[in-house]
This record gives sequence, C-alpha cells and structure tokens, in this order.
Amino acid sequence: MAAATALPDQSAQVDAGVNPWLIAAAVMLATFMEVLDTAIASVALPYIAGSLSASNDEATWVLTSYLVANAIVLPASNWFSLKFGRKRFLMSCVAIFTVASFACGAAPTLAFMLLARVVQGAGGGALQPLSQAILLESFPPAKRGAAMAVFAFGVVVAPVLGPTLGGWLTDTYSWRYAFYINIPVGLLALFMINRFVKDPSYIRNARVPAFDNLGFGALVVWTGLLQVILDKGQEDDWFGALWIRWAVFILVTSFALFVWHSWRKPDPMVDLKLLKNRNFCVGCLLIFLFGVAIYSTVVVLPLFFQELLGYTAFTAGLVVAPRGIGAICGMPVIGYLSNKVDPRYLLSFGFLTFGLTTLYFGNVTLALSPTTLLIPILITGFGLSFVFVPISIAAYGTLRNEQIGGASGLFNLMRNVGGSIGISIASTLLTRRSAVHQNEILNSVPIAGQQFQNSLANAQHALANSFGPSNTLAPAQATLYQQLGRQASLWSFVDVFRWLSILSFACIAAVWLLQKVKPGRPPAGAH
Repeated sequence: MAAATALPDQSAQVDAGVNPWLIAAAVMLATFMEVLDTAIASVALPYIAGSLSASNDEATWVLTSYLVANAIVLPASNWFSLKFGRKRFLMSCVAIFTVASFACGAAPTLAFMLLARVVQGAGGGALQPLSQAILLESFPPAKRGAAMAVFAFGVVVAPVLGPTLGGWLTDTYSWRYAFYINIPVGLLALFMINRFVKDPSYIRNARVPAFDNLGFGALVVWTGLLQVILDKGQEDDWFGALWIRWAVFILVTSFALFVWHSWRKPDPMVDLKLLKNRNFCVGCLLIFLFGVAIYSTVVVLPLFFQELLGYTAFTAGLVVAPRGIGAICGMPVIGYLSNKVDPRYLLSFGFLTFGLTTLYFGNVTLALSPTTLLIPILITGFGLSFVFVPISIAAYGTLRNEQIGGASGLFNLMRNVGGSIGISIASTLLTRRSAVHQNEILNSVPIAGQQFQNSLANAQHALANSFGPSNTLAPAQATLYQQLGRQASLWSFVDVFRWLSILSFACIAAVWLLQKVKPGRPPAGAH
C-alpha cells in the first residue's frame, strides 16, 4: 500500500526529543503482553474447561477463537493505523486487549469466554506489526539491530516463559489470573505509549485510500478458515471430515481471490507487491519457516515431559525455561553484532545452532533427568536470538520507510501462520507416527516370540503379590501394552525433533538467497 505521499524525515526517529529506548520499552511491553497471553492460555486450558463445565474439545475454541481474530486483524493493521493515526490505533488496541483480558478472567460461561477471546484477539492482532514498525522508525539505522533485539525479546522469550508463568499462576491461584496479569501491564503500556510515542510526519500526512471491502472480506475468510482447519483438523481426521473438505475448498477460493485482487488493485488492504522485493520475499519465507520451527519446539518439548515423564505443567515449564534465559543472553550479543556483521552469516549461525540442538533432542529417552537437556535448551534459546533479529534487518533493509508499516503486517502474518501450521503438523505427526511405530514394534517383537513371552512372565511374577498368581495375565498384558504405547510415543517425538533439525538445515541454504545488506544502512529511499 502506498502509505504516504511524502518521504520520511531526515532522521528515522519519529520524535527526536524522546529517548528511543523509552519508545522501545513502551511498545515492547504491549508485544510481550500479547505473545505471553497466547502461551499462558494454552497451559490453563484444562482448568478453564473444568471451571466452565466444558469438554476439552469445546475448550480448545478458547485458543482457536483468539487466533482467528488475531490473524484477521494483523495484516490489515497498516490501513487502520493510517486511517486513525498509528499512536491512537495502538493505544486503542492495547485498551481493547486489556479490557477483554479482564472479561476473559471474569467469564462465567464458555460462550462469554469465547466472545471475550474474539475481542481480545482483535485487539492483540495489531500490536506486533505496529510495535515493530514504530521501533524500526524510532532508531537511527546504526541502532536498528539493537531495536530488533528488544522486539525479539517479546516475540522469542514470551512464548518460552508463558508455560512456566501460566503453570505457576494456575497451580498457585487460579486460571483466571492468567488473564488478570495483563491488566497492570496493559495500563503501564498505555501510559508509556501516550507519553513517549509520536506519529512520524508521513503517517500524519498520509493519503488514506478507501477501505478495501473485497480484499478485507477475502482476508477474513481465508485467514479465519485456515486457523480453524489447522486447530481442528487432527481431531476430525483432516480430509476424512466433510466439513474440512468444504472448508479447504472455500479457503483456496478466497485465498486465490485475495491474491488476485490485492495484486491488481492500486491501493489494496495488503500490498502483496512488496513481495517483488527480493529480500522481503525471502525474509517472509524464512520467518514462516522460523515460525514453524520455534512454535513446534515450544509446544512439543513441554508435551514430551508432561505426557511421557509425568511432569506437571509448571514443572515442564521450569525445565524448558532455560531457553528463555539463553535468548536473553543472546539479545545483547546480537544487538552488538547486527550492526557489524553481514546478517546472512548471523542467520546461518542461528539456524545451524537450532538445527544441531534439535538433532540432539532427537536422542531423547524415557530415562531423562530434569537437567539432561538443560544445556541444549539453553543453547537453543541463544541460537534463536541469532535468527529473528537478522531476518528483520535483511527483510526490511531494502524497503523505504513508508513501506515498513504494510510490510510489518505481512511479515508478522507469515510468522503467525507458520507457527499455526507448525503446531498443527507437529500434533498430527505425534499422533500418526506413534501408531506407525507401534505397528513396527509389534512386527519386530511377535507375541508368540520368546522375547515377548519372557517379558510377560516377568511382569506376571512382579504382579503376583498384588493380584494373586492366577489373576496376573490381564494386568501383565496391560502393563506391557502401556510400555509399548510409551515407546511408540517416544519415537514419534524423536521423529518430530529430527525433522525440525532437517528443516533448520534447509533454512541455511535459503538464507543465501538474500541480497547483502550493509549493516546499519538506512532503508532504501531514506534521505
């Protein structure tokens, strides 16, 4: 979208009288709150279901409704910021998100909760792209790497800290506090944004095009259906369900209409012509794959500790928390190096580190102690900080300042869609690969074979005191079947980790499709 008729000012700063680090703190608070809430809610889901007299399947709509509203608003955020002013729109979104968080915490019924989550998702959808655009414009080019390191703190660290904080709040107080915690953070963010954030001149003087009804309508349909299909597909056996086949048909049709309309319209809701910029196009591809990798790992690793090792949600969150510590340690390093080293080298290092650590996770067993994976998890977080920041620098480095707002919405949409697809694929693989491995184990250990009969006899002997010598066959068989299920499930986790490592190594090749961006250079067109 042609966001403005005038080029930006000499400085990239929106207000030279304000310390840009205060602006960074203000917008990072909003982003951190929004990303954290997604992870916290997922941990509290079983408790929400029990409290609101809903089944677990019904309670998953608490996540789905939020993601649908979030995905719809996210790419359209640039038009709304031009129409109403970016600062005013950002403050409105934070206020809506905060009020909706209170409504979620106070929800008396599931229907009320779902309505509040839709409103919350709509308010939170624009926070990430708006915060990123404001950060990029508030810092001079030489310090944009440090600015993106601050933004990455919210995007990378929050999903890792979410399960730990959510588990603690839920176990210690109530699941309602997982939403109430947003209220003080939201009020502080509102105060700081109102005090320190200013709109740049090209936002204030922007020529706002007419609302793109067809483009927005198609966007609502395909993004909404995508989230619903990804969230509910495994439950309903994917294309085995008639409604999913129809939903996919409508999704493909609306997506094709959206692309055709947005490409040919002079002032579309989402400017897909930005993808003609090579670096931005490759950057979108990499952030999509990054979303697949990080969100899959964030979901799968705690699940491994909970399902196979019997950890509570809080304990599993504590075990994976070192990833957040690693990311925090990596932020200052990447903030310093991003202005001195070619982003492609930093990206290659980040993806290589993430690939090697996930390959190491592919050696997990059922005999793990809580500290066995401590160092690899820590290193994973450190490596992730070397991915997000350089991708942003490379993707936006060849765009003009007035293109950043529209590009940020599309860029963040790609990461969120990648995350949704990654979580859905990982969940499906865990279920289906577990069945495959169970069959493979059964084929390699026949029931009539000596190995199985010896194991059965040992189990019967161990259970004789509890059930009596003549009643041990059924419980012994059940015990062996339980062990079979655990081993098959273990191998499904191994598969997912190893495939994620292959994906990370493939990303290294894609990195070198990027054109070189000189560290610290201003965006194209800045003068």
